[in-house]
Amino acid sequence: MPAAVTRPWFLVVVAAAFWACILYVRISVHTVAPSDVSRSGADNSGDPCRGRYVYVHELPPRFNADMLSGCAKLEGQWPDMCKQVSNAGLGEPLLHPDQVDGEAGGGALTNSSGWYATQQFGLDAIFHARMRRYECLTNDSSAAAVVFVPFYAGFEFSLHQWGYDEATRDAASRDLARWLKSRPEWRRAGGRDHFLVAGRTAWDFQRDTINISVWGTNLLLLDAAKNMTVLVIESSTDAIGSGSDVAVPYPTYFHPRADADVLDWQRRIRSADRPWLMSFVGASRPREWQSIRPDIIAQCGASSACQHLGCANGGKQCHTPGDIMRLFRSSTFCLQPRGDSATRRSAFDAMVAGCVPVFFHPRSAYLQYKWHLPSDHARYSVFIPEDDVRTGNVSIEETLRRIPLATVREMQEEVVRLMPGLVYADPRYTLETVKDAFDLAVEGVLKKVAETRSGELLGGGVVRQSSSQDNTISSK
Repeated sequence: MPAAVTRPWFLVVVAAAFWACILYVRISVHTVAPSDVSRSGADNSGDPCRGRYVYVHELPPRFNADMLSGCAKLEGQWPDMCKQVSNAGLGEPLLHPDQVDGEAGGGALTNSSGWYATQQFGLDAIFHARMRRYECLTNDSSAAAVVFVPFYAGFEFSLHQWGYDEATRDAASRDLARWLKSRPEWRRAGGRDHFLVAGRTAWDFQRDTINISVWGTNLLLLDAAKNMTVLVIESSTDAIGSGSDVAVPYPTYFHPRADADVLDWQRRIRSADRPWLMSFVGASRPREWQSIRPDIIAQCGASSACQHLGCANGGKQCHTPGDIMRLFRSSTFCLQPRGDSATRRSAFDAMVAGCVPVFFHPRSAYLQYKWHLPSDHARYSVFIPEDDVRTGNVSIEETLRRIPLATVREMQEEVVRLMPGLVYADPRYTLETVKDAFDLAVEGVLKKVAETRSGELLGGGVVRQSSSQDNTISSK
């Protein structure tokens, strides 16, 4: 009889112990990620890099360095490439206060350091150069929280997009996938702790998902890329964080060298005189039937409170950094309709100048840049549905004038506050306390990878290994 009573109680004790262990594991995963271990393998809470170590792959030079050193031979595919990737990817410095590339229009940058004629698709080299000075690099891949893959995917696109077949355009991406999968760092987590920068829109790396089969590469369609985090300047996903591609800011013209540069520019834009209520920089594009640019230009032209900087008849004003930044710094609101895609570099140039952006489509910002812009978009921007503009049901000027002055001031102050996190510091220098766009991006990747790892441990998930698809060349 006593044995019959003891057996049920024994089972109860075993069950309780089992669930206690499960609870302990769950709590441990949330409080201490596997990456939060020092290089010696022991917990070291005094280590400022705890959970932040990054291991950088030394790729074969064809994936990055050769594109820079051989730029003179590649200018047939990318005009002025050598100029545009000079100075650690920043381009040529904007030195003369009254001239930019021999043209008038640099006055907005007078007495300000850290300004360059940066190519909007130059992020591959800029990010890699910034990573070289990251404070928590490690040569021990087993101690790293994440692994950075310095493949210049955006540069590779530009060099082989025009005049080459699909196999040639895809070759570097497929070769990279093979190389990564041969490494022990990849086998550890199937690439889920890897990330790379592809400094163009995600659409440029998803050829098979768009109607124009001759456009782009298939990088983001490879299983290897689906496992990694890929930083792009425009994400293709409809929901923030639902895919492997994550949007980060376009490079702007401003690349501060020290905290003082940032603070000085914030002071300048906070106190700037803004005689224009609104402005627009860009061409009309009348052949694009969905574009509302002709409507915006028409409304701007009919208003004494609006200034338009265009590119009509081959003009270069809307490509001249000084002219652009001077106008944005003189405007309260900067109109940002869609361009070649939903996002525009112009939106970031405007915010760097302290101008409140006006968006007309959610994908232009609100479904992008989750690590760099507030989820409450009304804090820093204005939204006017493009359908209302297209049908003539809304006056942009009247809509903006109805915003209370106190609210406008709050939005302007929020833009000034956000500005440091929207620019990429000069990679050859180090900011002491200010976090730039690079810092926020790396923090975002670290958090994303840690959450993925925790979810897999809690759910018992199995890391998906890349298939043989990555090892074959398309026969299309």
